[in-house]
Amino acid sequence: MDKKRIRSDLCSTAAIILFIFSTLAFPFQDAEEQNLQVDMNSWLVLGPLPSPLPAFHEDSQNAYLPENLLKFHELNISDLMPEENDSVIWHDKTKHNWKKINAEQKFIRIPYQSDFLCTFVFATYLDVFQWTRADLAIKSPQIFTLFIDGQQISTKTKFNSSSRDTDQVPGRTLSRNLKLETGKHLIMIKFIHDPKVNPELIFKADLTLDPKFTSPPPVFSLSPQQRMNISHLLDGPKVVTASISPSGKFAALTFRKTLPPTDQSESWMQIHSLPDLSLHRTYRGGSSISSIIWAPKGNKFSYTTREGPKGSIWVNDLDKGTSIPVLKNIENLGTHIWSSDASFIIYSVTTEGREDRKGIKRILSPEDRQPGWRDRSHLFKLSFPDLVRQRLTAGSLSTNLNAIRQDSQKLLFTRSTVDLTQRPYSQTQLFVLDINSLKEDKIWEGAWFRNAEWGPEGKKILVLGGPSTFGETGINVPDDTIPNEYDTQAYIFDIKSKEAESLTKRFKPTVNQAFWDHKHNCVYLTATDRSYVRLYKYDLDKKIYSLIQTNVDVISRFDLSSETDTAVYTGSSVSEPQKAYFLDLKQNKSKLFIETEQESFQYVEMGDVKNWSFKNESGDEISGRIYFPPDFNPEKKYPCIVNYYGGTTPISRSFGGRYPLNLYAAQGYIVYVLQPSGAIGFGQNFSARHVNDWGLRVSDEIIQGVNKFLEEHPYVDEQRVGCIGASYGGFMTMLLVSKTNIFHTAIAHAGISSISSYWGEGYWGYSYSAVASANSFPWNRGDIYVEQSPLFNANKISTPLLLLHGSVDTNVPLGESTQLFTALKLLGRHVEYIQILDQNHHIMTYSRRVLWTKTIMAWFDRWLKRQPEWWLNLYPQE
Repeated sequence: MDKKRIRSDLCSTAAIILFIFSTLAFPFQDAEEQNLQVDMNSWLVLGPLPSPLPAFHEDSQNAYLPENLLKFHELNISDLMPEENDSVIWHDKTKHNWKKINAEQKFIRIPYQSDFLCTFVFATYLDVFQWTRADLAIKSPQIFTLFIDGQQISTKTKFNSSSRDTDQVPGRTLSRNLKLETGKHLIMIKFIHDPKVNPELIFKADLTLDPKFTSPPPVFSLSPQQRMNISHLLDGPKVVTASISPSGKFAALTFRKTLPPTDQSESWMQIHSLPDLSLHRTYRGGSSISSIIWAPKGNKFSYTTREGPKGSIWVNDLDKGTSIPVLKNIENLGTHIWSSDASFIIYSVTTEGREDRKGIKRILSPEDRQPGWRDRSHLFKLSFPDLVRQRLTAGSLSTNLNAIRQDSQKLLFTRSTVDLTQRPYSQTQLFVLDINSLKEDKIWEGAWFRNAEWGPEGKKILVLGGPSTFGETGINVPDDTIPNEYDTQAYIFDIKSKEAESLTKRFKPTVNQAFWDHKHNCVYLTATDRSYVRLYKYDLDKKIYSLIQTNVDVISRFDLSSETDTAVYTGSSVSEPQKAYFLDLKQNKSKLFIETEQESFQYVEMGDVKNWSFKNESGDEISGRIYFPPDFNPEKKYPCIVNYYGGTTPISRSFGGRYPLNLYAAQGYIVYVLQPSGAIGFGQNFSARHVNDWGLRVSDEIIQGVNKFLEEHPYVDEQRVGCIGASYGGFMTMLLVSKTNIFHTAIAHAGISSISSYWGEGYWGYSYSAVASANSFPWNRGDIYVEQSPLFNANKISTPLLLLHGSVDTNVPLGESTQLFTALKLLGRHVEYIQILDQNHHIMTYSRRVLWTKTIMAWFDRWLKRQPEWWLNLYPQE
């Protein structure tokens, strides 16, 4: 049975990363001082496989020769990951097993008693423990094609005559120079054997290396066991979302798969029946659907398709098997939601704002710098079954739909106004709209609002917002402390009395999602709890929280059936990729729904992950965790990567992500992650430390934590410690290397070097600073904007620093890296600056993300492993 294999793209002819796990070493030949030759003496072989030439192959106008068989691949080579005794069903329905074969006198011989052409496929695995340059030589009288990690590298297309000398391999030698990244690589050779050329298949293969790539030496094996690589991180099908129908009879799962080596991807959706989880229908290809909205009645859902700027809404009836467009070709069509009785849909449409005269733009407010800020969105109604439309809102401000009341008579919507006189420089207006009379009633106006949904009788609403959304109601910090408004709280708001009740004031986790279960008068919450994202149930009568056990560390998506006690969720854990689960809330039991990456990770060996915390100077616990390489040996010394954010959110225990800690550990690093003060999920007192700190406390905690970590973990080489952070974490990297020399190297992605220029120039700089720099400005807090800015401390930086930045970053402007790069160059410091072209704050394009990730690993290898070759191959010295 074929084993699928997921790969990343090659750098030139360089093979893709596949990581280290060796089970069978091959002996080394004696070699001259300048090189080392490794004999490839053990292989897996598949064959002989009958390979007759096709009909009319002797056509004089277009003869089909045996070498044409090399161009046609009966097997998808890129999907193979052979293992001894694995089987393949050939085109003639015969079964063939991969078998082990050893070399005799350093070459492979297979006698073959037949007069017909046949195919042999040979495979072996090669572990390299650093970026390596090597020469691979293959000699045989037969024709063959060489593959490295599923990619065709070279082909020999001419047969050579046989030799009577049994001590030599006849034929021409094919040599290729390989550039191999750290990890495990699959070497495969496809032979077309013509018994008329030689009655036996015979070949010899060896690998020659420069001595600098032989410590430790590479290892051959016949096992596909390996460490995590970039391909595992990015490729293969991944579950994205999960939703459940109100009836609880169906669940919808959406998936995404990259299509390397292109930058394209494929998305599709599956509908499963519940509770048996059986597949009901797949929407893929021409019928691809990225997300759906369930109708509250009947087994129906709606979805949106787009063609250019125009969108259409379709309704799919699972019982009837129909899919009907109900709204077609609407310019700038937005989101939509069903009424509770399924008699209508509310949808939004955006009108583009007016343009200034060509060649100039008058900036009306700080937000006006943002593309689309002048656009306005309004609400419309589509009634069933006659599909009559009605406009519900107009005006100079956008109206944003929150929820429709259970009786389908009223809806909640918000409008936002600019108010530059006070934080957060905008105010939210919450309205109730009577759908029949179109009379609106403003029920609340204030700041730090997130969203709202109706309660069971339409008299109260569930609101998510910051601690200060309802004044002092949700604040749980001392009087002289400003709360962190990113620490989202849950409230019940009484429409008539205008009074709010906080549900989470003394609840330390931070709310991500909230669902009001009308049947049981309770609220389900997904909440950031330190580095976890967990599911909680709040009993509104008893006013108590209970934790609902799930099978993941971090819940990504959660959806609740409105009619049954069931739900679905997706999530991942610290060493387990994303999975989807069905949850029985009565039994509090989860059932694995789908595990799309099981096949991709079946041969991947993960290292351990352990929690480790320390007490800061104030006696507070600063939590963290350690990622170990898969073959960790406490008697050895390891290089170490320290990762942090330092901003408002903790680094969660989710798997993968843009800074894949498991991948760094798979490269042979100890990875230490810590959660310094200021992060949400630890309670309001802890998160409030983010306000007006700008790294003052956080940098001290990171330095203190790293020193304590090194003291308690002697297997970490204190001379080979590096650090990495992004965005606010990139700022922390820049600041840290101006305050300490404990790091041998550092990486800052999209870091902030001057707080004042970020504050004024970043699209969201001043609005983010409404929290991070509450009531503090460049003109009244030079101690923050100047003294805490790395640019103004550039002369104190001596650590080799890599600056990474998306060239079109609208969050943290490119200039934040550019100006620090300029300063360090003028100061003669060791600094590199890599712009990732056409990328924003997050590196999303597949090929650029691959190269960006390799850049990070190559930089750490250069400075922490003292192996500069990978970096110099990516970025040759001018």
